Amino acid sequence: MIALLSSVGVALRGGDEHEGLTLWTFARPHAAMYRPIVDEWNESHEPAVDLELLSLAAVEQRMLAGFYAGVETADLIEVERSIAGRAFTGPLEAVGFTDLTDRLREEGLIDIINPPSFGPWTSRGRVFGIPHDVHPVLLGYRVDLIEAAGIDVSNIETWDDFKHEMRPLIVDTDGDGEMDRYPLAFWPTDLDKVELLMLQAGCSLFDADGRATIDAPKNAAMLAELVSWCVGPDRIAAEVPDFTASGNALKLEGYASSYFFPDWMCDVWDKELPQLSGKLRLMPLPAWEPGGLRTSVWGGTMLTIPKNVPDFEACWEFAKHLYLSDELARVLYREGGIITPITAHWDDPVFDEPSPYFGGQAKGRMYIEMAPQIPSRSSSPYNRRALERVADAGMLLLQYAESNAVFEPDSLRPKALELLGRAQDEIERQMARTAVFREATSGGTD
Repeated sequence: MIALLSSVGVALRGGDEHEGLTLWTFARPHAAMYRPIVDEWNESHEPAVDLELLSLAAVEQRMLAGFYAGVETADLIEVERSIAGRAFTGPLEAVGFTDLTDRLREEGLIDIINPPSFGPWTSRGRVFGIPHDVHPVLLGYRVDLIEAAGIDVSNIETWDDFKHEMRPLIVDTDGDGEMDRYPLAFWPTDLDKVELLMLQAGCSLFDADGRATIDAPKNAAMLAELVSWCVGPDRIAAEVPDFTASGNALKLEGYASSYFFPDWMCDVWDKELPQLSGKLRLMPLPAWEPGGLRTSVWGGTMLTIPKNVPDFEACWEFAKHLYLSDELARVLYREGGIITPITAHWDDPVFDEPSPYFGGQAKGRMYIEMAPQIPSRSSSPYNRRALERVADAGMLLLQYAESNAVFEPDSLRPKALELLGRAQDEIERQMARTAVFREATSGGTD
Protein backbone atom coordinates (compact mmCIF):
# COMPACT_ATOMS: atom_id res chain seq x y z
CA MET A 1 0.00 0.00 0.00
CA ILE A 2 2.81 2.38 0.89
CA ALA A 3 4.58 1.61 -2.40
CA LEU A 4 1.38 2.18 -4.34
CA LEU A 5 0.61 5.45 -2.59
CA SER A 6 4.17 6.60 -3.08
CA SER A 7 4.06 5.80 -6.79
CA VAL A 8 0.74 7.53 -7.23
CA GLY A 9 1.98 10.55 -5.33
CA VAL A 10 5.17 10.85 -7.35
CA ALA A 11 3.32 10.36 -10.62
CA LEU A 12 0.70 12.94 -9.80
CA ARG A 13 3.14 15.41 -8.34
CA GLY A 14 5.63 15.22 -11.15
CA GLY A 15 9.24 16.27 -10.84
CA ASP A 16 8.84 20.03 -10.91
CA GLU A 17 9.53 21.87 -7.68
CA HIS A 18 7.14 24.76 -7.10
CA GLU A 19 8.43 27.97 -5.60
CA GLY A 20 6.15 29.43 -2.96
CA LEU A 21 3.21 27.80 -1.19
CA THR A 22 0.74 25.35 -2.64
CA LEU A 23 -2.86 24.97 -1.46
CA TRP A 24 -4.92 21.91 -2.42
CA THR A 25 -8.70 21.99 -2.39
CA PHE A 26 -11.11 19.29 -3.54
CA ALA A 27 -14.21 21.49 -4.08
CA ARG A 28 -14.70 23.44 -7.29
CA PRO A 29 -16.94 26.05 -5.59
CA HIS A 30 -14.28 26.59 -2.92
CA ALA A 31 -11.63 27.11 -5.59
CA ALA A 32 -13.78 29.71 -7.34
CA MET A 33 -14.36 31.59 -4.06
CA TYR A 34 -10.72 31.45 -3.01
CA ARG A 35 -9.09 32.48 -6.27
CA PRO A 36 -9.74 36.25 -5.96
CA ILE A 37 -8.54 36.18 -2.35
CA VAL A 38 -5.40 34.27 -3.35
CA ASP A 39 -4.71 36.64 -6.25
CA GLU A 40 -5.05 39.68 -4.01
CA TRP A 41 -2.76 38.10 -1.41
CA ASN A 42 -0.12 37.34 -4.02
CA GLU A 43 0.03 40.98 -5.12
CA SER A 44 1.56 42.06 -1.81
CA HIS A 45 2.94 38.93 -0.11
CA GLU A 46 5.84 36.56 -0.51
CA PRO A 47 5.92 33.64 -0.89
CA ALA A 48 3.04 33.51 -3.34
CA VAL A 49 0.28 30.90 -3.02
CA ASP A 50 -0.59 28.52 -5.85
CA LEU A 51 -4.17 27.19 -5.64
CA GLU A 52 -4.69 23.70 -7.06
CA LEU A 53 -8.06 21.99 -7.55
CA LEU A 54 -7.91 18.19 -7.22
CA SER A 55 -10.51 15.48 -6.86
CA LEU A 56 -11.24 14.33 -3.33
CA ALA A 57 -9.69 10.94 -4.12
CA ALA A 58 -6.53 12.62 -5.41
CA VAL A 59 -6.25 14.77 -2.27
CA GLU A 60 -6.59 11.65 -0.13
CA GLN A 61 -4.03 9.64 -2.12
CA ARG A 62 -1.45 12.38 -2.29
CA MET A 63 -1.94 13.39 1.34
CA LEU A 64 -1.51 9.84 2.64
CA ALA A 65 1.43 9.21 0.33
CA GLY A 66 3.09 12.25 1.86
CA PHE A 67 2.38 11.17 5.42
CA TYR A 68 3.35 7.51 5.10
CA ALA A 69 5.89 7.42 2.28
CA GLY A 70 7.61 10.80 2.50
CA VAL A 71 6.26 12.05 -0.85
CA GLU A 72 5.97 15.83 -1.13
CA THR A 73 2.54 17.29 -0.32
CA ALA A 74 1.01 20.73 -0.58
CA ASP A 75 1.90 23.31 2.08
CA LEU A 76 -1.78 23.73 2.95
CA ILE A 77 -4.49 21.11 2.40
CA GLU A 78 -8.25 21.51 2.56
CA VAL A 79 -9.52 18.20 3.92
CA GLU A 80 -13.08 16.87 3.98
CA ARG A 81 -14.31 14.99 7.04
CA SER A 82 -14.70 11.67 5.22
CA ILE A 83 -10.93 11.45 4.67
CA ALA A 84 -9.52 13.41 7.61
CA GLY A 85 -9.90 10.54 10.06
CA ARG A 86 -7.49 8.40 8.03
CA ALA A 87 -4.67 10.58 9.32
CA PHE A 88 -5.62 10.01 12.97
CA THR A 89 -4.78 6.30 13.00
CA GLY A 90 -1.99 5.46 15.43
CA PRO A 91 -0.26 7.59 18.09
CA LEU A 92 -0.45 11.37 18.06
CA GLU A 93 3.15 11.73 16.98
CA ALA A 94 2.30 9.79 13.80
CA VAL A 95 -0.40 12.24 12.70
CA GLY A 96 0.75 13.98 9.53
CA PHE A 97 -1.06 17.25 10.26
CA THR A 98 0.57 19.98 12.33
CA ASP A 99 -0.88 20.24 15.85
CA LEU A 100 -2.39 23.73 15.90
CA THR A 101 -3.82 23.61 19.42
CA ASP A 102 -1.29 25.86 21.13
CA ARG A 103 -1.26 28.42 18.32
CA LEU A 104 -5.04 28.63 18.33
CA ARG A 105 -5.03 29.21 22.09
CA GLU A 106 -2.14 31.67 22.18
CA GLU A 107 -3.69 33.87 19.49
CA GLY A 108 -7.20 33.67 20.95
CA LEU A 109 -8.57 32.02 17.83
CA ILE A 110 -10.05 29.09 19.70
CA ASP A 111 -12.38 31.60 21.39
CA ILE A 112 -13.79 33.12 18.19
CA ILE A 113 -14.60 29.86 16.40
CA ASN A 114 -17.81 27.93 17.05
CA PRO A 115 -16.64 25.27 19.58
CA PRO A 116 -18.51 22.23 18.16
CA SER A 117 -16.98 22.89 14.75
CA PHE A 118 -13.58 21.72 16.04
CA GLY A 119 -14.87 18.20 16.75
CA PRO A 120 -13.98 16.34 13.53
CA TRP A 121 -10.49 17.89 13.51
CA THR A 122 -9.69 17.09 17.14
CA SER A 123 -7.99 13.86 18.18
CA ARG A 124 -7.17 13.06 21.80
CA GLY A 125 -7.68 16.66 22.80
CA ARG A 126 -5.44 18.16 20.11
CA VAL A 127 -6.71 20.29 17.22
CA PHE A 128 -5.21 19.74 13.76
CA GLY A 129 -7.10 22.16 11.54
CA ILE A 130 -9.07 25.39 11.23
CA PRO A 131 -12.77 24.70 10.61
CA HIS A 132 -14.17 25.89 7.32
CA ASP A 133 -17.86 25.64 8.26
CA VAL A 134 -20.56 24.63 10.75
CA HIS A 135 -23.20 22.89 8.59
CA PRO A 136 -26.20 22.85 10.93
CA VAL A 137 -29.22 20.91 9.62
CA LEU A 138 -32.78 22.21 9.31
CA LEU A 139 -35.85 20.55 7.86
CA GLY A 140 -36.94 21.84 4.47
CA TYR A 141 -40.56 21.23 3.49
CA ARG A 142 -42.76 21.77 0.45
CA VAL A 143 -45.04 24.50 1.75
CA ASP A 144 -47.41 24.13 -1.22
CA LEU A 145 -48.05 20.44 -0.51
CA ILE A 146 -48.27 20.88 3.25
CA GLU A 147 -50.67 23.82 3.11
CA ALA A 148 -52.84 21.99 0.57
CA ALA A 149 -53.10 19.13 3.08
CA GLY A 150 -54.18 21.54 5.82
CA ILE A 151 -51.11 20.91 7.98
CA ASP A 152 -49.81 23.49 10.46
CA VAL A 153 -46.10 22.88 11.03
CA SER A 154 -46.15 25.04 14.16
CA ASN A 155 -47.76 22.03 15.86
CA ILE A 156 -44.60 19.98 15.27
CA GLU A 157 -42.04 19.91 18.07
CA THR A 158 -40.99 16.26 18.14
CA TRP A 159 -40.61 13.43 15.64
CA ASP A 160 -43.75 11.85 17.14
CA ASP A 161 -45.58 15.10 16.35
CA PHE A 162 -44.14 14.97 12.83
CA LYS A 163 -45.44 11.45 12.24
CA HIS A 164 -48.89 12.39 13.52
CA GLU A 165 -49.30 15.77 11.83
CA MET A 166 -47.83 14.76 8.48
CA ARG A 167 -49.94 11.62 7.99
CA PRO A 168 -52.41 13.35 5.60
CA LEU A 169 -49.54 13.61 3.11
CA ILE A 170 -49.41 9.83 2.62
CA VAL A 171 -51.59 9.53 -0.45
CA ASP A 172 -52.21 7.37 -3.51
CA THR A 173 -52.84 10.06 -6.10
CA ASP A 174 -53.46 7.76 -9.10
CA GLY A 175 -55.44 4.96 -7.43
CA ASP A 176 -52.99 2.15 -8.27
CA GLY A 177 -52.66 0.99 -4.68
CA GLU A 178 -49.14 2.39 -4.31
CA MET A 179 -48.51 5.53 -2.27
CA ASP A 180 -47.28 8.43 -4.38
CA ARG A 181 -46.29 10.78 -1.57
CA TYR A 182 -44.62 10.43 1.82
CA PRO A 183 -43.79 13.01 4.49
CA LEU A 184 -40.00 12.48 4.64
CA ALA A 185 -37.08 11.71 2.33
CA PHE A 186 -35.06 9.11 4.25
CA TRP A 187 -33.77 5.56 3.83
CA PRO A 188 -31.61 3.53 6.24
CA THR A 189 -28.88 3.02 3.62
CA ASP A 190 -28.11 6.76 3.49
CA LEU A 191 -25.08 7.04 5.77
CA ASP A 192 -25.16 10.81 6.20
CA LYS A 193 -28.82 10.94 7.16
CA VAL A 194 -28.52 7.99 9.51
CA GLU A 195 -25.58 9.70 11.18
CA LEU A 196 -27.23 13.11 11.53
CA LEU A 197 -30.31 11.55 13.14
CA MET A 198 -28.21 9.45 15.50
CA LEU A 199 -26.14 12.48 16.45
CA GLN A 200 -29.28 14.50 17.08
CA ALA A 201 -30.47 11.76 19.44
CA GLY A 202 -27.18 11.72 21.35
CA CYS A 203 -26.04 8.37 19.96
CA SER A 204 -22.36 7.63 19.40
CA LEU A 205 -20.43 4.89 17.62
CA PHE A 206 -17.21 5.55 19.59
CA ASP A 207 -16.55 6.71 23.14
CA ALA A 208 -14.17 9.48 24.24
CA ASP A 209 -11.25 7.02 24.24
CA GLY A 210 -11.95 5.81 20.72
CA ARG A 211 -13.48 2.47 21.70
CA ALA A 212 -16.31 1.25 19.47
CA THR A 213 -19.78 1.47 21.02
CA ILE A 214 -21.77 0.47 17.96
CA ASP A 215 -23.89 -2.16 19.74
CA ALA A 216 -24.99 0.14 22.56
CA PRO A 217 -28.70 -0.35 23.43
CA LYS A 218 -29.40 3.30 22.60
CA ASN A 219 -28.05 2.79 19.09
CA ALA A 220 -30.19 -0.33 18.65
CA ALA A 221 -33.29 1.59 19.76
CA MET A 222 -32.48 4.36 17.29
CA LEU A 223 -31.92 1.95 14.38
CA ALA A 224 -35.22 0.21 15.15
CA GLU A 225 -37.01 3.56 15.16
CA LEU A 226 -35.49 4.66 11.85
CA VAL A 227 -36.32 1.37 10.13
CA SER A 228 -39.91 1.60 11.40
CA TRP A 229 -40.22 4.84 9.42
CA CYS A 230 -39.63 2.91 6.19
CA VAL A 231 -41.87 -0.15 6.48
CA GLY A 232 -45.36 -1.29 7.38
CA PRO A 233 -48.73 0.45 7.53
CA ASP A 234 -47.33 3.44 9.47
CA ARG A 235 -44.50 4.09 7.01
CA ILE A 236 -43.63 7.81 6.68
CA ALA A 237 -40.37 7.78 4.66
CA ALA A 238 -39.40 7.31 1.02
CA GLU A 239 -36.06 6.84 -0.71
CA VAL A 240 -35.22 10.01 -2.68
CA PRO A 241 -31.52 10.05 -3.65
CA ASP A 242 -29.59 13.30 -3.52
CA PHE A 243 -27.32 14.53 -6.33
CA THR A 244 -28.96 12.37 -9.03
CA ALA A 245 -31.27 13.11 -11.95
CA SER A 246 -33.73 10.46 -10.78
CA GLY A 247 -33.75 11.92 -7.26
CA ASN A 248 -34.34 15.42 -8.60
CA ALA A 249 -37.29 14.15 -10.65
CA LEU A 250 -38.82 12.65 -7.51
CA LYS A 251 -38.31 15.94 -5.67
CA LEU A 252 -40.11 17.84 -8.41
CA GLU A 253 -42.97 15.33 -8.31
CA GLY A 254 -43.32 15.77 -4.56
CA TYR A 255 -42.68 12.10 -3.81
CA ALA A 256 -41.46 13.29 -0.40
CA SER A 257 -42.60 16.50 1.26
CA SER A 258 -39.74 17.12 3.72
CA TYR A 259 -35.96 16.92 3.38
CA PHE A 260 -32.83 17.35 5.50
CA PHE A 261 -31.13 20.65 4.70
CA PRO A 262 -27.62 21.40 5.96
CA ASP A 263 -26.79 24.99 5.03
CA TRP A 264 -24.93 24.00 1.86
CA MET A 265 -27.90 21.95 0.60
CA CYS A 266 -29.90 25.17 0.12
CA ASP A 267 -27.47 26.22 -2.60
CA VAL A 268 -27.61 22.77 -4.23
CA TRP A 269 -31.41 22.91 -4.53
CA ASP A 270 -31.35 26.52 -5.72
CA LYS A 271 -29.02 25.60 -8.58
CA GLU A 272 -30.39 22.14 -9.47
CA LEU A 273 -34.12 22.66 -8.84
CA PRO A 274 -34.96 26.28 -9.72
CA GLN A 275 -38.53 25.18 -10.51
CA LEU A 276 -39.20 24.87 -6.77
CA SER A 277 -38.25 28.46 -5.92
CA GLY A 278 -40.74 29.87 -3.45
CA LYS A 279 -42.26 26.46 -2.72
CA LEU A 280 -39.94 25.53 0.14
CA ARG A 281 -39.61 26.68 3.73
CA LEU A 282 -37.17 25.82 6.51
CA MET A 283 -37.90 24.90 10.13
CA PRO A 284 -35.91 23.36 13.00
CA LEU A 285 -35.66 19.59 12.99
CA PRO A 286 -38.28 17.90 15.15
CA ALA A 287 -36.69 16.89 18.45
CA TRP A 288 -36.52 13.33 19.71
CA GLU A 289 -38.19 14.43 22.94
CA PRO A 290 -39.92 17.62 24.15
CA GLY A 291 -37.33 20.33 24.75
CA GLY A 292 -34.67 18.31 22.90
CA LEU A 293 -32.14 19.29 20.26
CA ARG A 294 -33.71 20.79 17.11
CA THR A 295 -30.73 20.52 14.78
CA SER A 296 -27.89 18.22 13.76
CA VAL A 297 -24.86 18.42 11.45
CA TRP A 298 -23.91 17.03 8.02
CA GLY A 299 -20.48 17.33 6.38
CA GLY A 300 -17.45 19.47 7.13
CA THR A 301 -14.06 20.68 5.91
CA MET A 302 -10.89 21.99 7.53
CA LEU A 303 -7.72 23.74 6.43
CA THR A 304 -4.60 22.06 7.72
CA ILE A 305 -0.83 22.40 7.44
CA PRO A 306 1.19 19.19 7.07
CA LYS A 307 4.14 18.63 9.36
CA ASN A 308 7.60 19.65 8.23
CA VAL A 309 6.51 22.24 5.68
CA PRO A 310 9.45 24.49 4.76
CA ASP A 311 7.79 27.69 6.00
CA PHE A 312 5.13 27.08 8.66
CA GLU A 313 4.83 30.78 9.56
CA ALA A 314 3.98 31.76 6.00
CA CYS A 315 1.42 28.95 5.81
CA TRP A 316 -0.12 29.97 9.12
CA GLU A 317 -0.47 33.63 8.14
CA PHE A 318 -2.16 32.77 4.85
CA ALA A 319 -4.43 30.18 6.50
CA LYS A 320 -5.69 32.81 8.94
CA HIS A 321 -6.10 35.41 6.19
CA LEU A 322 -8.19 33.03 4.08
CA TYR A 323 -10.35 31.28 6.67
CA LEU A 324 -10.89 34.04 9.24
CA SER A 325 -11.68 36.96 6.93
CA ASP A 326 -15.06 38.67 6.86
CA GLU A 327 -14.73 38.75 3.08
CA LEU A 328 -14.71 34.94 2.89
CA ALA A 329 -17.60 34.72 5.37
CA ARG A 330 -19.80 36.77 3.04
CA VAL A 331 -18.65 34.96 -0.10
CA LEU A 332 -19.22 31.55 1.48
CA TYR A 333 -22.79 32.47 2.30
CA ARG A 334 -23.76 34.36 -0.84
CA GLU A 335 -22.19 31.89 -3.28
CA GLY A 336 -22.40 28.62 -1.36
CA GLY A 337 -25.08 29.08 1.30
CA ILE A 338 -22.49 28.20 3.96
CA ILE A 339 -22.40 30.00 7.29
CA THR A 340 -19.00 30.76 8.76
CA PRO A 341 -17.78 29.17 12.03
CA ILE A 342 -16.20 32.53 12.99
CA THR A 343 -18.62 33.85 15.61
CA ALA A 344 -17.35 37.43 15.25
CA HIS A 345 -18.90 37.53 11.76
CA TRP A 346 -22.35 36.29 12.76
CA ASP A 347 -23.71 39.83 13.15
CA ASP A 348 -23.04 40.58 9.47
CA PRO A 349 -26.27 41.77 7.77
CA VAL A 350 -25.67 39.30 4.94
CA PHE A 351 -27.19 36.57 7.11
CA ASP A 352 -30.42 38.56 7.47
CA GLU A 353 -30.99 38.85 3.73
CA PRO A 354 -34.30 37.26 2.66
CA SER A 355 -34.04 34.17 0.46
CA PRO A 356 -36.45 34.17 -2.51
CA TYR A 357 -35.99 30.42 -2.91
CA PHE A 358 -37.29 29.87 0.63
CA GLY A 359 -40.15 32.34 0.40
CA GLY A 360 -38.28 35.30 1.88
CA GLN A 361 -37.01 33.54 4.98
CA ALA A 362 -33.73 34.88 6.43
CA LYS A 363 -32.24 31.39 6.29
CA GLY A 364 -28.75 32.55 7.23
CA ARG A 365 -30.02 33.79 10.58
CA MET A 366 -31.93 30.55 11.10
CA TYR A 367 -28.77 28.49 10.61
CA ILE A 368 -26.66 30.77 12.82
CA GLU A 369 -29.17 30.39 15.65
CA MET A 370 -28.62 26.63 15.46
CA ALA A 371 -24.83 26.73 14.98
CA PRO A 372 -23.78 26.65 18.68
CA GLN A 373 -26.06 23.65 19.25
CA ILE A 374 -24.73 21.22 16.66
CA PRO A 375 -23.80 17.88 18.25
CA SER A 376 -20.17 16.89 18.72
CA ARG A 377 -18.73 14.31 16.34
CA SER A 378 -16.10 11.62 16.53
CA SER A 379 -12.84 12.02 14.65
CA SER A 380 -12.22 8.25 14.77
CA PRO A 381 -10.51 6.93 11.62
CA TYR A 382 -13.05 4.10 11.72
CA ASN A 383 -16.15 6.28 11.84
CA ARG A 384 -17.00 5.95 8.15
CA ARG A 385 -16.55 2.19 8.20
CA ALA A 386 -18.71 1.98 11.31
CA LEU A 387 -21.46 3.99 9.60
CA GLU A 388 -21.31 1.65 6.62
CA ARG A 389 -21.80 -1.33 8.91
CA VAL A 390 -24.71 0.44 10.65
CA ALA A 391 -26.31 1.08 7.26
CA ASP A 392 -25.84 -2.61 6.38
CA ALA A 393 -27.55 -3.49 9.65
CA GLY A 394 -30.36 -1.09 8.82
CA MET A 395 -30.97 -2.73 5.45
CA LEU A 396 -30.97 -6.21 6.99
CA LEU A 397 -33.35 -5.03 9.70
CA LEU A 398 -35.66 -3.58 7.04
CA GLN A 399 -35.70 -6.94 5.23
CA TYR A 400 -36.37 -8.72 8.51
CA ALA A 401 -39.26 -6.37 9.28
CA GLU A 402 -40.83 -6.93 5.86
CA SER A 403 -40.37 -10.71 5.92
CA ASN A 404 -41.76 -11.13 9.42
CA ALA A 405 -44.34 -8.33 9.40
CA VAL A 406 -42.66 -6.78 12.45
CA PHE A 407 -43.09 -3.03 12.25
CA GLU A 408 -43.07 -1.58 15.77
CA PRO A 409 -39.74 -0.16 17.03
CA ASP A 410 -39.95 -2.04 20.35
CA SER A 411 -40.37 -5.33 18.50
CA LEU A 412 -37.45 -4.57 16.18
CA ARG A 413 -34.96 -3.69 18.92
CA PRO A 414 -33.73 -7.24 19.73
CA LYS A 415 -32.91 -7.88 16.07
CA ALA A 416 -31.32 -4.45 15.77
CA LEU A 417 -29.11 -5.21 18.76
CA GLU A 418 -28.07 -8.53 17.21
CA LEU A 419 -27.18 -6.92 13.88
CA LEU A 420 -25.26 -4.09 15.53
CA GLY A 421 -23.38 -6.69 17.57
CA ARG A 422 -22.08 -8.14 14.31
CA ALA A 423 -21.08 -4.67 13.15
CA GLN A 424 -19.30 -4.09 16.47
CA ASP A 425 -17.33 -7.33 16.08
CA GLU A 426 -16.27 -6.44 12.54
CA ILE A 427 -15.04 -2.96 13.46
CA GLU A 428 -13.20 -4.26 16.53
CA ARG A 429 -11.42 -6.82 14.35
CA GLN A 430 -10.44 -4.06 11.92
CA MET A 431 -9.15 -1.89 14.76
CA ALA A 432 -7.15 -4.81 16.18
CA ARG A 433 -5.56 -5.58 12.80
CA THR A 434 -4.53 -1.95 12.39
CA ALA A 435 -3.07 -1.88 15.91
CA VAL A 436 -1.00 -5.03 15.23
CA PHE A 437 0.23 -3.61 11.92
CA ARG A 438 1.26 -0.33 13.52
CA GLU A 439 3.06 -2.11 16.35
CA ALA A 440 4.92 -4.33 13.92
CA THR A 441 6.00 -1.52 11.65
CA SER A 442 7.06 0.72 14.52
CA GLY A 443 9.20 -1.90 16.21
CA GLY A 444 6.76 -2.31 19.09
CA THR A 445 7.25 1.21 20.46
CA ASP A 446 3.64 2.39 20.09
